[in-house]
Amino acid sequence: MLKTFTLIFFALPYVIFAQDENSTQCSKRNKHHSVQKSASLSVAQIAETERYNVHFYALDIAMNNLVTTVAGTGEIHAMARQNLDSALFELHPVMTISQIRVNAIPVLYSRIGSAIKVPVNAILGDAFVISVDYAGTPPTGASTPFGGSGMSNDDSPSWGNQVTWSLSEPFSAYEWWPCKQSLTDKADSCSVKITVPTACKAGSNGLLENVVDLGGGLSRYEWKHRHPIDYYLVSVAVAEYVDYTIYANPVGAPNPIMIQNYIYNNPATLPNFQTEIDETADFIELFYELYGPYPFEDEKYGHCMAPLSGGMEHQTMTTQGYFERGLTAHELGHQWFGDNVTCATWSDIWVNEGFASYSEYLMLENLYAGDEVPHMLDVHDNVMSQPFGSVWVLDSLDENRIFSGRLTYDKGAGIIHTMRYMVDNDSLFFATLREFQADFGDSVATGIDVRDKFQAETGINFTPFFEEWYFGGGYPTYSIQWNQIGSDILIQLLHTVSQAAVTPTFTNPIDVRITRPTLGDTIVRLDVNSNQQQFLVSNAGTAGTMFIDPANWVINKVGTIVFNGSLVGLNDEVLAEKITVYPNPSNGIVTVEVADQSAKDYVIYKMNGQIIEKGTAKGTFQLDLSKYGNGTYLLELNQQRKLITIAQ
Repeated sequence: MLKTFTLIFFALPYVIFAQDENSTQCSKRNKHHSVQKSASLSVAQIAETERYNVHFYALDIAMNNLVTTVAGTGEIHAMARQNLDSALFELHPVMTISQIRVNAIPVLYSRIGSAIKVPVNAILGDAFVISVDYAGTPPTGASTPFGGSGMSNDDSPSWGNQVTWSLSEPFSAYEWWPCKQSLTDKADSCSVKITVPTACKAGSNGLLENVVDLGGGLSRYEWKHRHPIDYYLVSVAVAEYVDYTIYANPVGAPNPIMIQNYIYNNPATLPNFQTEIDETADFIELFYELYGPYPFEDEKYGHCMAPLSGGMEHQTMTTQGYFERGLTAHELGHQWFGDNVTCATWSDIWVNEGFASYSEYLMLENLYAGDEVPHMLDVHDNVMSQPFGSVWVLDSLDENRIFSGRLTYDKGAGIIHTMRYMVDNDSLFFATLREFQADFGDSVATGIDVRDKFQAETGINFTPFFEEWYFGGGYPTYSIQWNQIGSDILIQLLHTVSQAAVTPTFTNPIDVRITRPTLGDTIVRLDVNSNQQQFLVSNAGTAGTMFIDPANWVINKVGTIVFNGSLVGLNDEVLAEKITVYPNPSNGIVTVEVADQSAKDYVIYKMNGQIIEKGTAKGTFQLDLSKYGNGTYLLELNQQRKLITIAQ
């Protein structure tokens, strides 16, 4: 019988009253062209793109399933954020432009690399439409399982079907259509019309409004998506498909939700995957309950098959290489975390991939009870296969780091699991996720936004947790010495860390399970604030032995657990050198206190990873961050990281 003591903490000692397409882990995908805003534009050019807001994208293109060549017209419907003489957008240099029109009038334009500038002569608030007639074969590559470019073509080695498909994340959209590649500027909606050979079908975002027989062996598939969408989530896939449509019926949904699947036109493919595809309905019904309404329930969810080793969460129609419950749940989870709420910077890719990865765990926990236990053990083992690394991405120019399976996906999922443990109330935890979806839906969010939402809803201060687990690095190893003193149990908890220079102490709570031969097992939750602490479990009875973190809530290793009959309460602590910042929050003037008086270099970052200040200081010193405005900043000093909040 398990019981949990109510914990009452005083000053020390603490007193507690008693196949290539079927390969595994493929959602952890490598991606390419990774930077904050654009892979190909300069900082000045990126600033030019921010002078207008995109409201609508329209594509009317011709494709087939045999080559990646694209030809047609792309439209950018936008509004001036200031007085504009020109507007800048992107299209890869390999694409030939036959004409550009602004508000239906042909215009001259400049083109340097991928940067195209057109005259718009708009004042603040003016709407304008840029239409680009273009054609070409997007660049190709073979550096990743996804072809290394925005448009790929390949045969399925398992099923023999040939497919042309897009994969634009993070910055390959401009390789196949004219667009503005900015995470923070979602279009309000999009229209994608794809002319293909009549034997093919073409899948895309939103609802299929029409299929037009053009004659001459050609058909046009006309898709319309009426929700905000980021540039990299616009997609096309062309192949000889069959349409297999099913429906989900979540509790509380106003109507059944269509799940439209474009499956290879091979008589063996659908029977092979049909059971796994049908499970998508169960997953939608589950996530509808946990995360809130499916964000695009008035349109659809669905899949387009393509020969890639994993999946890509294209909004409302994931491109997927095969069907397996973990992969399908991961990509579906992205419709809430990644599509409805998108990371505001690639440094915060955790908002997308951490929560999608945790969706795999939640699917197992709720629908395949027991399977989630080895799953989370594997997740933790992978994180601890190396001793270093943060979830937050400092170098967002490194595409392998952005999409690191160990850090972004697994550690990202692991720390969400620990946050759930710290909240210690599933109703409140999932209510917070639903509120987060409501607050940031159709928009973007950072990791700090997640932290702030959990702090506001739960009353728990998650700032130390984020400094240690999100921005910090490594993991703890816990050891215990304990002694029986009458009916009381004295526990001395020690933890060492794998990356001490970055995170010297982990202050999350930790559970200890105490076996008691006569009274039954019990679990105590220890509040940790240093690397060595003592806890007294009062009136606990006689202990047999102990287990650390028995439910595997925290990424950690276990050192030694030993009985020490000579252990007494010494009130001793092992304290690593810590950095103190105060006041925090502040009006911009903060004091930084370090015991070591030697000179040290420091760096101040914005939350998108941009360095805004560097310097050298010793001992206790002051920083004036007021000139940077309100917000959250990251101080890196002695390899440790502290968050500073400015609220003037």
